[in-house]
Amino acid sequence: MSTLQVTSFGQPLSIELPAMDKMTDQDFVNFCLANRDLRIERTAQGKIIVTPPAFSDTGASNFKLAVEIGKWADKDGTGIGFDSSSGFTLPNGATRSPDISWIRLERWNALTPEQQKSFAPICPDFVIELRSASDTLKNLQEKMQEYLENGLRLGFLIDRKNKTVYIYRPGKTVEILTDPNVVEGNPELPGLSLAMTKIW
Repeated sequence: MSTLQVTSFGQPLSIELPAMDKMTDQDFVNFCLANRDLRIERTAQGKIIVTPPAFSDTGASNFKLAVEIGKWADKDGTGIGFDSSSGFTLPNGATRSPDISWIRLERWNALTPEQQKSFAPICPDFVIELRSASDTLKNLQEKMQEYLENGLRLGFLIDRKNKTVYIYRPGKTVEILTDPNVVEGNPELPGLSLAMTKIW
């Protein structure tokens, strides 16, 4: 039996789908195509998660982040960036859609055109998750840990409410920055520098 989880104001609501066994990859693609206006993810266990649109202030901050990452990525030239509408199938089978993500060109170009046109079977090298009012910190921390376990090189979890940034690197303790002026991506992403006063 598949489970549909709808998150509203941080409170997950589970909806059982008794007529359907665990979705296959193609079932999931078809489900997403039939619900294009929804932001949909899937856990490694097959649970389908639908999250509400971001509130306007969070969307504005996410846009600023996308602009800054885009400028850096264009200048750096070694990878390709993705916005929050992009989904990736991780090695553990989960399909996730980070708020911001970036993948090295050699890894992206190693995928077939068919893989690139679907939920690409790859874990981004870098992700940002921006906490909104509908997100629980615990759920986002679990997602960041999942990214790490599936090949992430660097991740920023930004908690605007508490002006805190959690920095994730494989094999290292999570670094916690309280009200930082700047967050940098060195050494993994040389030259990446985010002015947090624009994001808070």
